[in-house]
Amino acid sequence: MLSEAHSQSRPVVLDFYADWCISCKVMERNVFGDPQVVQALSPYTLLQIDLTDNTPAQQALLNELGLFGPPAILFYSRNGQELPNQRILGEMDREEFMRHLGGLATGV
Repeated sequence: MLSEAHSQSRPVVLDFYADWCISCKVMERNVFGDPQVVQALSPYTLLQIDLTDNTPAQQALLNELGLFGPPAILFYSRNGQELPNQRILGEMDREEFMRHLGGLATGV
């Protein structure tokens, strides 16, 4: 799906979450469920990676990306390149997330 978004020249938000992750649930409810956030994310393709099962393949993906676990949110530009300085690692509230997105607008 990342390549599909790239072919459509859309920036991507890659959200790593797990059902056992309390911070992920808080962000799902208070951040991603907020109408302003939904609107702000409309130019992006939002892809969610479910790490609930914590399989060896999922662990390998986390290691490859240099992530310790969820929640983690990665941003990719229209050309498919990750914006590594824009990563969100850990829980963030709605206001912080909106500020983060506002700072991205020119960089994607």
